[in-house]
Amino acid sequence: MREERVIALAGALQATSLVRSLATRGQADNGATRTSLESIFKIDADNAADVFGGVANLRLGLETIVAQVDSPQRDLTLTRLLINVMRLERTATRHRDVLRSLREGIETIGRGAVPTETDSTDTIGRLAKLYSATLSTLRPRVLVEGNPRFLNDPANVDRIRALLMAAVRATVLWRQLGGSQLRLFFRHRQYAMMARGLLAQCTLSGS
Repeated sequence: MREERVIALAGALQATSLVRSLATRGQADNGATRTSLESIFKIDADNAADVFGGVANLRLGLETIVAQVDSPQRDLTLTRLLINVMRLERTATRHRDVLRSLREGIETIGRGAVPTETDSTDTIGRLAKLYSATLSTLRPRVLVEGNPRFLNDPANVDRIRALLMAAVRATVLWRQLGGSQLRLFFRHRQYAMMARGLLAQCTLSGS
């Protein structure tokens, strides 16, 4: 269970890290983005790894866990973003109407999306619109800091909103597996150690 919790946390950090990259540089890793977006549609997966298509697809998220714990130059803006996503997820659980609309919307988009094109402009645009109509209506809203040039680009904003939805989805999974901010605060070094172990597995398997 603890390893699955780390996998879910890596999913949340991968999505938020991609949001940061889009907000500050206007681009993000395509493979990691596809993994995060595909996870939105895997509502009834058997385990945490399956949500992301395997642990190897979470290399960015796992590396981010390690960097946020071990690096003296940790990204405090990314930390704030993750905390805000976690707060949004908590708020969403108290609004059943929003959760119902969110799930119905995801299922509708999923039925219309070609499995190999979950990161297509059309799918991303529909996810972004769903985010705006549901999660974005709740408080506290998630505020993304970055370069105004990229934050004023409609296509980039769509990608950011779709990835914020992926971050919330991963946070929901993390909570379901027993994750909490208090536990994360006291066990962050243990989580980083487990993330390093999962990264080593990825390397050994040649992923």
